[in-house]
Amino acid sequence: MYDSYLQALRAAGLDQALFGSISTAPALTGDFAADAAACRPFWAALDDVQQRLVGRVGSPDAASLAARDYGCDTRAAFLDRHLDTLYRGVTNDYGTFVRVEQLVEDVADLVPGLVPTKAALAADHGRKLAEKVGVEVQQGVLLASVLADPQAGLHLCHAMMLPCPEAAEALARFRRDGAVDLGPARVERRGDAAVVVLSVPERLNCEDATTYVAMETAVDVVLLDPTVKIGLLRGDRVAHPKYAGRHLLGSGINLTGLYWGEVPYQFYISRDLGLVNKMYRGIARPDRDPSEIGGGTTEKLWVAVVEGFAIGGACQLLLVMDHNIAERGAYMTLPARKEGIIPGMANLRLARFVGDRLARQGILNDRRFECDSAEGRMICDEVVDPADIEATIDRTIGNLTSSGVVSAAGNRRALRMQVEPLDLFRQYAAVYAREQAYCHLSPALVANLERHWQAHERKAG
Repeated sequence: MYDSYLQALRAAGLDQALFGSISTAPALTGDFAADAAACRPFWAALDDVQQRLVGRVGSPDAASLAARDYGCDTRAAFLDRHLDTLYRGVTNDYGTFVRVEQLVEDVADLVPGLVPTKAALAADHGRKLAEKVGVEVQQGVLLASVLADPQAGLHLCHAMMLPCPEAAEALARFRRDGAVDLGPARVERRGDAAVVVLSVPERLNCEDATTYVAMETAVDVVLLDPTVKIGLLRGDRVAHPKYAGRHLLGSGINLTGLYWGEVPYQFYISRDLGLVNKMYRGIARPDRDPSEIGGGTTEKLWVAVVEGFAIGGACQLLLVMDHNIAERGAYMTLPARKEGIIPGMANLRLARFVGDRLARQGILNDRRFECDSAEGRMICDEVVDPADIEATIDRTIGNLTSSGVVSAAGNRRALRMQVEPLDLFRQYAAVYAREQAYCHLSPALVANLERHWQAHERKAG
């Protein structure tokens, strides 16, 4: 079953001894410890081959990609046999909730070679995307396997819906001061609402590994403070000369950082299972079922304000909001084709708003949606003149809170139940985890960034 990989590796001119060490994949017996012990030297040898091949040409080529995919397929075969034992081992038989960030580290300790170590990740992180060995794909194989399993997958989703470690301290500051500055994000009171502000003014409010923890913490603060009735999402004023002083909702993923290897694969999964899912489903409790049937979440209505544009990840966030306000002249895009990655959960959600054909045009053919258009108004509830944004925000907050929000959580759960219950989200996330890993480390992504973004001409950092 691995013949095509072996043919590519044989053609690469590996010396006989090195080729011999990877020519036969271990036969799995079904015994967890024995199979892990047998696979460890084999995976190490394959990883060494992949490192050598990438080092030989300075970037992935057909042979190194064959080594990568050979390793991923054998890892997937191991997980097909042993996922239950593995996941029980890292969660104390489902007694402990482990977030994605910790899960990949714990698995690296429990089954050496199955996913990369911290050292291997650190070595690859220091390389441009085009020069990475690509060890992060192994994390994608693991997370896809976990999420594909109903019990383990829902348990991981539950873990990611719990308050993040930084939430308690941020909440205390917010309750004391009425605001909390988390760097790339801040939370401010505005009447009965709390406003989450994405603040990366020097980069048009883009998102990357430096933003999602702050953003998730900010969302937790809104959901955990009982005096806050609704949440509101807005982009900060930016510094770019073209838009200086204007609020912009967001410009999507940091493409320059992506090109220079500064955005890890884990960013995509942590962001969508944590930050975005909490805005859509609320924050969970450890002792309650967080699904729509269980109802064990604390959730609130969310409003977003689209000023200037909502590109990529910012547009994805509009699809989980309860009310979207846009200024006239603003637009929305999901430039997945030009970027070469999957636009988060938009493939699951966009068609519910604009229909399948327009969703395919937006995702596969870079269609731009003007907020003040028939299609744009399928996503945006109100489109107003820029001068009326502040008054519209205050009016919307008043309208949504004046009669109380006691039924909001129940209505949101009932609406989700028919279109995206938690288990459907889990299944999509399994596909997303696998496919995004390969997209993220594809030579085609590098080519797209150079062609459409001229990323090689932009500075890292």
